[in-house]
Amino acid sequence: MLRRKPTRLELKLDDIEEFESIRKDLETRKKQKEDVEVVGGSDGEGAIGLSSDPKSREQMINDRIGYKPQPKPNNRSSQFGSLEF
Repeated sequence: MLRRKPTRLELKLDDIEEFESIRKDLETRKKQKEDVEVVGGSDGEGAIGLSSDPKSREQMINDRIGYKPQPKPNNRSSQFGSLEF
């Protein structure tokens, strides 16, 4: 593998301005989200995901990641296919 000297990166004024604008936008979104959670929490609906039983929490996570679990069969024929004992 060839060795080369490190490349110098220059920070430009445009880059700093873009970073600041994105950071401010993310902060305003975060504050809006917190405000919505506070308003929803006063109605009691915001805490449903935290206080509900583990099955619904697990179902919510499965829905979010797109996992659809299939029930496991309990009989031997489905476990071993058509093998005879």
